[in-house]
Amino acid sequence: MKIVFMGTPEFAVPSLARLSGEHEVAAVVTAPDKPAGRGQKPTPPPVKIFAQNAGMRLMQPENLDDPAFINEFRALHADLGVVVAFRKLPEAVFSAPRLGSINLHASLLPDYRGAAPIQWAVINGETHSGLTTFFIEPVIDTGKILLQTPVLIPEDYTAGDLHDRMQIVGAELLSQTLRELEAGRLEARAQDPALAVHKAPKIFPHHCVIDFSVSAKKIVDLVRGLSPAPGARTVVAGKTLKIYFAKAVYDRKPGPGNIVVENNRLYIGTSDGAVQVVDAQWEGRKRMSVEELLRGSRFPDRIDE
Repeated sequence: MKIVFMGTPEFAVPSLARLSGEHEVAAVVTAPDKPAGRGQKPTPPPVKIFAQNAGMRLMQPENLDDPAFINEFRALHADLGVVVAFRKLPEAVFSAPRLGSINLHASLLPDYRGAAPIQWAVINGETHSGLTTFFIEPVIDTGKILLQTPVLIPEDYTAGDLHDRMQIVGAELLSQTLRELEAGRLEARAQDPALAVHKAPKIFPHHCVIDFSVSAKKIVDLVRGLSPAPGARTVVAGKTLKIYFAKAVYDRKPGPGNIVVENNRLYIGTSDGAVQVVDAQWEGRKRMSVEELLRGSRFPDRIDE
């Protein structure tokens, strides 16, 4: 088929790579370059880098409602729009291709609708998640489902691990979806509202603050779900400490928020035990193992209130 691919981050690159080998990519639509790094130099998104290296036609509209962009998009005469990790599309865009547009979402819809399904699945301690392809409709993440596939979440997985797994599985699911659509073998089905149990909103700074009055498992899941970015955090002696990996332990119960340094290990108390910090990062410093952290730091008896 003749497709238009729309996506921005690294998560979308395997899907674009897979589909470009199987279909005609009329154009790639991605976000404008954004300032990044200390010098705030304009930096292209990963999808743009891949598309440029492959010699694909590239479109980077500032405004998706711009009539000039919409006219250029319509003039592509695509069979299908394919969206992976992109912005909300106006109806004039997603309805322009002959068959409409489909999206790849990193959950088993309608559960975990929203901007951060991978992070929230891990934060909530889920043992499995999945991916869904569906037709785009005006209300985000509510369109008719085409295909779904489950993905297991091992108990030591971080959101970064799940992201890396899902981007590969998602590329395969998209490939299968396009094959079945082209052959006329797919019948889209409406989402069941009763299955919309969890939400997956964008992660904000307040979501990243660790509450040590809850269970060790809930804290470990929060740490996993926010690793490698933006990182779960607490404050110790006036400095922010981001924790990227931790273990739940139950043979030490120092009390919520109390700190124990013992045998080159760092423990922080919870409601039912403690979390053993494995690697972390002081604000303004690099990420490091707990051994490195302890060599250069003196810890008080508890976290800051």
